[in-house]
Amino acid sequence: MTQRTYRRPESVLVVIYTTDDQVLLMRRCVPPDFWQSVTGSLDWQEQPRQAAERELFEETGLLGPERLLDSGVSRRFDIWPQWRHRYQPGVCENLEHCFYFCLPAITEIRLNPEEHSEYVWLRRQDAVQQAASWTNQAAILALP
Repeated sequence: MTQRTYRRPESVLVVIYTTDDQVLLMRRCVPPDFWQSVTGSLDWQEQPRQAAERELFEETGLLGPERLLDSGVSRRFDIWPQWRHRYQPGVCENLEHCFYFCLPAITEIRLNPEEHSEYVWLRRQDAVQQAASWTNQAAILALP
């Protein structure tokens, strides 16, 4: 296998929120009951901002690069053992770059049915409780 066959251990997290403190979370199809913001791995030739724009559109249908704010924060986390086969042998950590996307109000979202089964808008504290990953929780807590 060549390096490009494996997934790049670098990703983006895009927290979508409104000016009145509502946060969008989406339920993953697999594993079920895993609620998250927009996430996705960088393609091998991609920069984090490019990946954030691509994933935002693919997972929600939202566009607006002028609204996409790079938080400047990146976090490392352990890749779950059941997903490590997607990465080169020995890769156990992922580097996640955090972005924010602010909307003036709650809006309808176009989900990618291969990735997410439903979405919900929640107040910030409720979203922190619902988000499945610690990096997503930390990003919601640090909303601008």
